[in-house]
Amino acid sequence: MRIALDAMGGDRAPQVVVAGAVAAAREGVEVLLVGDEAQVRAELARLGADLPVWHAPDHIRMEEAATEVRRRPQASVRVAMELLKRGEVQAVVSMGHSGATLAAALFVLGRVKGVERPALLVEFPSLRGRTFLLDGGANADCRPSFLVQFAAMGLAYAEANGALAPRVGLLSIGEEEGKGNTLVQEAYPLLRAALGERFYGNVEGRDIFLGTTEVVVTDGFTGNVALKLAEGEARVLLTWIKEALTSSFRARLGALLVREALARVKARVDPAQYGAMPLLGVEGAVFIGHGSADALAVKNALLRAKAMVEAGLLARVRQRLSTLHV
Repeated sequence: MRIALDAMGGDRAPQVVVAGAVAAAREGVEVLLVGDEAQVRAELARLGADLPVWHAPDHIRMEEAATEVRRRPQASVRVAMELLKRGEVQAVVSMGHSGATLAAALFVLGRVKGVERPALLVEFPSLRGRTFLLDGGANADCRPSFLVQFAAMGLAYAEANGALAPRVGLLSIGEEEGKGNTLVQEAYPLLRAALGERFYGNVEGRDIFLGTTEVVVTDGFTGNVALKLAEGEARVLLTWIKEALTSSFRARLGALLVREALARVKARVDPAQYGAMPLLGVEGAVFIGHGSADALAVKNALLRAKAMVEAGLLARVRQRLSTLHV
């Protein structure tokens, strides 16, 4: 299995991206770097590594419009999608322009049958393991039927990750049926009819971290706000803990005793541990990461893509969607 990595995608590409690819390759991932060959090979030489490179002379910069991929066939992210379309790779990972990656996937690969809008799936750490939320930002405005499709795709992803009989919660401002805005109220009966016992009902924001359900569905606007809020809160909490543990000599002594435990907590809330978000609903395995990703995030994104392809994620998504009647 070979995974195409957009070597020019990200705030610190190609340096950080290539470093992450080399780290993943050392753990058994077959990576094909797609980007400007001269720049990519220079980074490989600097790291003393040798990975295959597919030359793509162009790339979509973060400040450019996502629609640029339609008229720039040599852009690295579009070239990677073309390779996936032809079956020369089995997945694509990009830490670059998320909108351009989404546009390229739709333009080149198309949507899975039964999907009106693809969705980004976000992983949150929870008391019970992990909670999978979608949409994480691909669709700011949603119809009720979109949420049903998101639920089916979320269940497929949870099952591919080993969850047994996962359930879906509908993000709202109260647990009771009837709470929420128009979208939530209209989506509720559709989810209940489509999912049966797999539909838990309404959940609130706190349930994401409690792990009340394995899957949570919402519109992309709300989902992205939840994601950025969680990342910001985790960063602030870790800063406060660090300040508290270095505030006095006694505190510093205590910090030495709990250092390993705190490192485990930090790892659980570090976005780099999750690597990238899967774009579900397109005809191929596509993963999108943060533009600010470091080498660890790139490595973990590639490891996650490999694991999900091996778990038959796309086939699971197709099967789940084929059972819906919305």
